Amino acid sequence: MTAMDPEAKHKRVHQVFQTIYKKYDAMNSLISFNRHKTWRRLADELAAAAPGSSYIDICCGTGDWTLTLGNDVGPEGQVVGLDFSDHMLKIAKMKLDNTDLENVRLVNGDAMAIPYDGATFDGATIGFGLRNVPDYLKVLQEIYRVLKPGGTFVCLETSQTYVPVYRQLYFFYFRFIMPFLGKLFAGSYKEYAWLNESAHKFPDRDQLSALFRQAGFEVVTVKPLMGGIAAIHKAVKPEK
Repeated sequence: MTAMDPEAKHKRVHQVFQTIYKKYDAMNSLISFNRHKTWRRLADELAAAAPGSSYIDICCGTGDWTLTLGNDVGPEGQVVGLDFSDHMLKIAKMKLDNTDLENVRLVNGDAMAIPYDGATFDGATIGFGLRNVPDYLKVLQEIYRVLKPGGTFVCLETSQTYVPVYRQLYFFYFRFIMPFLGKLFAGSYKEYAWLNESAHKFPDRDQLSALFRQAGFEVVTVKPLMGGIAAIHKAVKPEK
């Protein structure tokens, strides 16, 4: 597959999420066999957001991890949920309004140019969003920039499995079955075909770890999930 022009990818991804936002949560549960909730819970445990800390959830989508972090950091902490799709943020706002959380702010912004000063947050997270940005390294560098020294970053994302047969079944599911389910249940065949394309092109866990280090992160650890079809990366911005 040839690489997509960054601006074209930005526009295409924006269109995808502006289109599928209403059924995004239900489709996530369907196409992942509800495993995404378990994976996000594991990622949140690794983030270990301390009470009173400040976190930013990049590409927060409909806000599930953002709201969990809001509970993790408690009333003395602060959480920002950042996403470039105002339609996805509408769903996140509806969820937020159904909680008692007063420490969460939802911001319409671009992960390629995070609208905060350097060394602002104690921690950062991104769940199933990194593969959709035009430039993986640029976003990692932006996250590194807004973290305080010693801050932690946790990324939950699809990955590449190299288990024979399982790999072929995985890509068959993503290429043919998932878009069909998208058309059947959400009326969005081409949008879910894009999610297959973005997952197929995404770096494997070793390549992604190398990008983390290139961005400046240290102590990069990886937890593969379900034979490698997803992975949780955790890294630290070094103290200076």
